Amino acid sequence: MGRLNNSFLWGILFASATWSISLYLYWLLNMNALEGKDLLYDSPKQNNDKYAGKMWKYQNEKTAYQKKIMLREKFANQLGIKSVAQPDKSLENQFGLIHNAEDVRVREEGYSLHAFNTLISQRIGNHRGVPDTRNKLCRTQKFPEKLPKASIIICFYNEHFETLMRSVHSIIDRTKQIHLKEIILVNDYSDIEGLHENVQKAVNELNSIVKKEEEMLETNNIEGENIVDYINDDSNNNVENVKKTTDSNAKSLKGLNIRLLKTSKREGLIRARLYGADNSVGDVLVFLDSHIEVNVDWLPPLLTRLSEGVDGVTVRYSPRAVTPVIDVINADTFDYTSSPLVRGGFNWGLHFKWVNLPKGTLKDDEDFVKPIRSPTMAGGLFAIYREYFNYIGKYDPGMNVWGGENLELSFRIWMCGGILELIPCSRVGHVFRKRRPYGFGEKEDYMLQNSMRMARVWMDDYVKKVIEQNPSAAHVSVGDLSERELLRKNLKCKSFKWYLDNVYPELEIGEDSIAKRKIAALNDPEKNKFQPWHSRKRNYTDSFQIRLKKTPFCVQSAKDIKSKGSGLVLANCIRTLNQMWFETDKHELVLGRMLCLDATNNVSPIIGKCHELGGTQEWKHKGTAGSPIYNTAAGMCLGVERAGRGEPLLLVICDNEPTNQWDFVRT
Repeated sequence: MGRLNNSFLWGILFASATWSISLYLYWLLNMNALEGKDLLYDSPKQNNDKYAGKMWKYQNEKTAYQKKIMLREKFANQLGIKSVAQPDKSLENQFGLIHNAEDVRVREEGYSLHAFNTLISQRIGNHRGVPDTRNKLCRTQKFPEKLPKASIIICFYNEHFETLMRSVHSIIDRTKQIHLKEIILVNDYSDIEGLHENVQKAVNELNSIVKKEEEMLETNNIEGENIVDYINDDSNNNVENVKKTTDSNAKSLKGLNIRLLKTSKREGLIRARLYGADNSVGDVLVFLDSHIEVNVDWLPPLLTRLSEGVDGVTVRYSPRAVTPVIDVINADTFDYTSSPLVRGGFNWGLHFKWVNLPKGTLKDDEDFVKPIRSPTMAGGLFAIYREYFNYIGKYDPGMNVWGGENLELSFRIWMCGGILELIPCSRVGHVFRKRRPYGFGEKEDYMLQNSMRMARVWMDDYVKKVIEQNPSAAHVSVGDLSERELLRKNLKCKSFKWYLDNVYPELEIGEDSIAKRKIAALNDPEKNKFQPWHSRKRNYTDSFQIRLKKTPFCVQSAKDIKSKGSGLVLANCIRTLNQMWFETDKHELVLGRMLCLDATNNVSPIIGKCHELGGTQEWKHKGTAGSPIYNTAAGMCLGVERAGRGEPLLLVICDNEPTNQWDFVRT
């Protein structure tokens, strides 16, 4: 019996050793087979697939911590690069391409201080062309020769210098001087070292160019209608090198005055704009943000509409405020894209929002170029007669910093006899940031204070609706309202009910209206076509597996393809859904038609909800063999530390290393 037990035990040990050796040999042969192959393997048998999955899971769990450390070390090594990496030639013209540690520092510091990609912005320089996003009918419009002159007011606080100056130059490049009285820059007590001095230097140089041109025109008896050769030397910010602008609207600078003002303390946007307006001399005030680029012929449509009478009656100044269509400048890539025609609205939380035009607004082609009445405006970009702005009470000086002033001015214009309109043939690009990069040094909720100050003066009993949405608003201190209440009385303004009935009847007032809207939506098949985000229609242009060049490894998700935030790893190329990538006409890479490849964290890519905004989800490649995969926002490429199953994907500097080159294997 003892011998039998011994034999049994020896048999178990021998079998275990045999299996261990077999597994080791399998693993060794499998790893050797992976070296240097440039082909796509067919799907293995089911049992091998299961084994490979278990093996990968074991290795992944065992080395999770080490891989995190390796990832950080990889990024740290990249930051330590001192010499400029040799970029892939196919990416040499990309403004956001990361070459070295200094580029990374500039980009990351820019996001921290300004909430956009300053690396790209400073590489673009002071001048660039933007797409003409106007309706084709706008291009044939004729404007009166005599129009009121504009004072353009741009307030800034700790703005990125190159972005601010490109805002100024875009105005000069695309605006006839005959329409410009002055450009006023208001520095709201910025504390970035040297910013004010650099802006002052640039302004002085521009004014020097204006003076020299005036002398030249006077000496040569020229009318000043020729295009002026001028540009900042982007390498040192001096106006020394002279080039021609690409826009035929850049006429003579004769008479242009550019001024830089500075507040004596931090005032916030509202009071800084008041300071600029009080120091202006133009007929019309045009308020612009400090990170914009105006489009072709942007100003004449605004001035023309303001110069027209109301209901056929000619007046000294038009009781209107007009806004351009605000195009989108992507904060990650600075790509300029067109915006649809929408108008301003708001909700009972007193938050501005974009809303669709009323049904039937755009019936004919001509409707796409006609002024469109808007209940509210975003507030960053608008034009108004200076005299009318003063007459209706300017901005409320009791409001602090920023927020709520756009709704307050919108309500006041409408309720006190004015009109607020969107002008489709005027377009201005604006950098839309995902967050505000600065505060005001205090902890008070200025937006709520401003909003409640506005509500208590202008919304009558409807202020109760606001408090229903936010009960804490009932206890917010709003300061002395007597002057604003007297202003409303003196202007003989209408009630807020009149505003709701005549200007914004679409706003839901109570539960009954909400119920009616839901019933109407159920009865309207077009409005009832809700699509979950992962199944919305996309225009797919290609599908493939992404394989590391000269290896049998393909990119797949580390977790289920529905798992948002999942990382990506290399695995044996198998025709399974978690390795199938679908490319869209927006240059998105969508895994299994579910989630988009995303470079949000600038270190390692993930898959996330497709936001259709480009940037971190916009990927470029050239051809289908041995191409880098470049993210336009990160300025980096997909890569790995080494070829091997389970290796995590990283964002790396775009050089010619084989670990950064990919084949696109169509299925």
